[in-house]
Amino acid sequence: MTKIKERIELIKANINAACVRAGRDPSEVKLVVVTKSATFEAIEQVIRLGFTELGENRVQQLKKIYTQAEEFLRANKDAPAFPREIRWHMIGHLQRNKVRQVLPLVTMVHSVDTLRLAEEINAAAVKMGICPEVLLQVNTSQEPQKFGIPVGAAPHLAEQIASLPNLRLVGLMTMGPLTHNKDVIRKSFTRARELFVEIRGEKIVGKQFTELSMGMSSDYEIAVEEGATILRIGSAIFSG
Repeated sequence: MTKIKERIELIKANINAACVRAGRDPSEVKLVVVTKSATFEAIEQVIRLGFTELGENRVQQLKKIYTQAEEFLRANKDAPAFPREIRWHMIGHLQRNKVRQVLPLVTMVHSVDTLRLAEEINAAAVKMGICPEVLLQVNTSQEPQKFGIPVGAAPHLAEQIASLPNLRLVGLMTMGPLTHNKDVIRKSFTRARELFVEIRGEKIVGKQFTELSMGMSSDYEIAVEEGATILRIGSAIFSG
């Protein structure tokens, strides 16, 4: 546990320092622990440390780890100060034919980037009697290999998604570009923040539109400085 705890403490210190630089309150920033590269023993350690916002990229892996985590919670339900539930985030690309498998497990889908996917989520949610939170994924780095709607098309799609009754559009998600150039990374995150402010300002979304999911293990400090409210961090926790 020591190494994982030390890494998390370092990440928290870096987040706090980035908040100071940006004049932000650290309580505005949520850490979603990404489990894709971790053993379940390592995930158990994270849960024991009190981190209950977990994210997964792949549907099959999500189903497997969700089941293991539920069993782990049940086995420790009488332990003092032990978490009672986990909030799962689907952070990877989601195919429409996998929506019905994912929705019962997660509280938020970060990767909605087409109206057809949003409509599939809405239709499944109606049948399940739920109202999941979703984020609109935007390709602010303009990298062709990445999912996400182009920046210019995002406000119109946000308006369309916000009109669907059985999902809650709560913000935007983006991925930083694959580069070590911090100026290029910052530009991508700045554009996401500007777009977030623009969509809120046009009042085409509801008051629940408050989340900006950006920043991973290699660029989360820049993301915090640029306004991220959700960080998706895995390798910096599990492999250093």
